[in-house]
Amino acid sequence: MSLLLAVSNILADGTVPKPVSNAPDELTSKVNTVLGIAAWAGTAAGVAGVLITGAMMAVSVKRGESSEHMSRLGMVLGGCVLVATAGPLISFVFA
Repeated sequence: MSLLLAVSNILADGTVPKPVSNAPDELTSKVNTVLGIAAWAGTAAGVAGVLITGAMMAVSVKRGESSEHMSRLGMVLGGCVLVATAGPLISFVFA
């Protein structure tokens, strides 16, 4: 309980420590480039996943087959939400 009290006192004071980044500029720009490419690839994979799931749903309806496409679509959309919110969430936590 004392840890909770100490943390609440620190947050109430407004003296939350903010570490200073000591990363070199060249490294920061390279990491940002890699993360940008990964975000673009994740977005492209999400769009492809939605298109493929939609095509599979259309083909199975035409054939009269029943399948679990809505669960696949839910998983794809969940992945899209994770990719879209990863950057802002990390920026909020570490900024």
